Amino acid sequence: MSEVIEREEVRVMFLRTDDTQAGIDRAWRRLESLVALRGRRFYGAFHEQPPEYWVCAEMQDGDDPESLGLESGVLPGGKFLRARLRGEPPAVYGRIKPTFDALIKEAVPDESRPGLEFYRRRDEIDCLLPIR
Repeated sequence: MSEVIEREEVRVMFLRTDDTQAGIDRAWRRLESLVALRGRRFYGAFHEQPPEYWVCAEMQDGDDPESLGLESGVLPGGKFLRARLRGEPPAVYGRIKPTFDALIKEAVPDESRPGLEFYRRRDEIDCLLPIR
């Protein structure tokens, strides 16, 4: 079941990778080795043009992305169609792409903004399709 929500923009530090499972897995392992996991929000962001994936951690006071070898940027806010996934990793990760495919059948995506994965908890992920 999906619902329309409004989100604020989020300042993040991130690693870019290609949109392959191997590249994404490597980038997540690297990011998790660089930043504290506790008390932090994590996102995945898929950009259509150029096609790339960002592995992101929300910025906190005192963060210095450059010293960690990370870039900094903003995940845009706005209107999103949200579907929430629950399940144990790594099996739940295999449900992300099919969920986005289903969301795209419900609404026309706003291709000027990335599709987001918001990792609410270890076993709960929001798939967020940007819509107009």
